[in-house]
Amino acid sequence: MKKVPVLETFGPTIQGEGMVIGQKTMFLRTGGCDYRCSWCDSAFTWDGSQKPDLMEAEEIIEQLKKQGGDVFNHVTISGGNPALHSGLAEVISQLQSLGIKTAVETQGTMWQDWMREIDDVTISPKPPSSGMETNWDQLDMYVNELLERPGKDISLKVVIFDEADLAYAANVHERYPQVEMFLQTGNDQLETSNNGWLLSHLLEKYEWLVEKVLRSERLNEVKVLPQLHTLLWGNKQGV
Repeated sequence: MKKVPVLETFGPTIQGEGMVIGQKTMFLRTGGCDYRCSWCDSAFTWDGSQKPDLMEAEEIIEQLKKQGGDVFNHVTISGGNPALHSGLAEVISQLQSLGIKTAVETQGTMWQDWMREIDDVTISPKPPSSGMETNWDQLDMYVNELLERPGKDISLKVVIFDEADLAYAANVHERYPQVEMFLQTGNDQLETSNNGWLLSHLLEKYEWLVEKVLRSERLNEVKVLPQLHTLLWGNKQGV
């Protein structure tokens, strides 16, 4: 049985992003990422500043139940990029056997067959401000694979920092018009501990993004979201 590098488990909390925003959930955050986004808000998953524990599926489930007790039935698998880890297949299988739903977010670069079993998959390709380049053939494969899952959900989410990101998001939306799409404001102030100031700053960015989308002929079907957990808790980790 393959072990999974786990950086943290926490919750219950609420999901702050994407199609299940507001969902009560536990979080399982894995280590490692194949990207190095310039504005990554979870760089500790890959920059060596925090060390993961290698855990078997049973240990992970036990830890989630110890922290969450009987007040959760949803687990979000996050990263880094969780799709690096084949060992999550057993974790997902055990969660399903307990009647617990699962969600995951990935940039759509690395495929694992367990992706087909996740209830809510968010694909978050990275826009120009990230400094990363999109492999469109790989992204096409990801979308096509995940559309063939009856009773399970798929969505796209792009984080927006500037006009170039907005144009990129429009291209993604037009490439995959059959997939529900969310745009989200990016947090460009990852070091501040002044939560009041950060709240005001991010709401201004959210207003800017809403106004841009309202005027766009290319983005009529998207949903525009803030990063809810950042509005509530700022840059605090583990909430």
